Amino acid sequence: MKTLTAEQMRRRWVAIGVVALAYILSFFQRFAPAGIAPDLAAAFETSAASLGVLAATYFYVYTLMQIPTGILADTLGPRRILAIGGVVGGAGSFLFGMAPSLELALVGRTLIGLGVSVTFIAMLKLIAVWFEENRFATMVGICMLIGNLGSVLAGAPLSAVAQATGWRGVFIGVGVVSLILGILCWLIVRDAPEQGDAAPKPHVDRTVVISGLLAVIRNRDTWPAVLVNTGMCGAFFTFAGLWATPYLMQVHGLARSVATAHLSLWFGGFAVGCLFIGGLSDRLGKRKPVLIVTSHLYGLIWLILLSCVSMPVVLSYVLFALLGLTTAGFSLTWACSKEVNPPLLSGMSTSVANMGGFMTAALLQPFVGWVMDLGWKGEMIAGARVYDVETWRHGVLVVTVCAILGAASCWWIKETRCRNVWQAP
Repeated sequence: MKTLTAEQMRRRWVAIGVVALAYILSFFQRFAPAGIAPDLAAAFETSAASLGVLAATYFYVYTLMQIPTGILADTLGPRRILAIGGVVGGAGSFLFGMAPSLELALVGRTLIGLGVSVTFIAMLKLIAVWFEENRFATMVGICMLIGNLGSVLAGAPLSAVAQATGWRGVFIGVGVVSLILGILCWLIVRDAPEQGDAAPKPHVDRTVVISGLLAVIRNRDTWPAVLVNTGMCGAFFTFAGLWATPYLMQVHGLARSVATAHLSLWFGGFAVGCLFIGGLSDRLGKRKPVLIVTSHLYGLIWLILLSCVSMPVVLSYVLFALLGLTTAGFSLTWACSKEVNPPLLSGMSTSVANMGGFMTAALLQPFVGWVMDLGWKGEMIAGARVYDVETWRHGVLVVTVCAILGAASCWWIKETRCRNVWQAP
């Protein structure tokens, strides 16, 4: 890329800062149901399967939007889609917070997913365009670290606020923040260093879009990154996005505040891990070895969770922090996909890799709930269903298999040595 002027360098940091704030909101919305799962179950008097559908609605629309978002990022540009996403996500948050029924809550959750689905891919596109190629994984790690503040807030802090003031007001307030960030993205973000207010309007060539997308999909080197993301990220979103808190409360007998503290440790470890692992990979000049080590440790921890073995709280805290660090390994899949595809298709290539984890969460969150409902003995506490250890083990088995399949897929990743290795046929 061309050397940036001092003004362009200042502009890129301001723009990426605003988008990172929007990414915090995206992470918060993604994992919020986990922190208030008991409240949602009681408010809508729902089964585990229905609660899974409510949480997974976000992932359904997020998955469906990944490829369109990649196309839009490469054609219309990040600025426009970020502004529209902020408005749509804010409207969804308002509706979710005020929903009197499960049906309206589902609509609100769908709008939330639609609005925030553009944030991550737009952020990757901005990093790819505004920053040097050998800093891509490091910059993604920094943004993931910042964005994960939202997931940390969705754990213990959200649970505490929800118990003190009610969960509905939180989502109405988040809706206001979403609208403000959408406006700021329109005012501050620019799609490329050479663009200013007088930049030409983007033109969408349908033939070029379709051929570009097909080129990414037909590239065999794209798919190992997709499969790793599907397994590792899918397991993370499925469990951390909904089931982790009730699992810790019902299997290990932890108080809700202690359970959500575990969740925040998982998210915090993930945030730090994204920064550390991305930077480590860039410094080593390698992707594959880092992915193999982190993914296999990740699978091992899932086997421990599957055993439902009891342990001292201090040890379980350490386990969840380590789980967060190893979860971050999948953040390299975006770089792995980007670096084996044409540079101009960075939005599409990262979105194709990214959709694996969201598609898995969309399918597995309600599926895990359905599996556990099969073993439900009829026990309820405060309007929410309670499951025995054996039933929980069946549910966790589904997620564990997913994580292990993701780890196994690492062996087929193409080593790029942190540079684009795509060659025109």
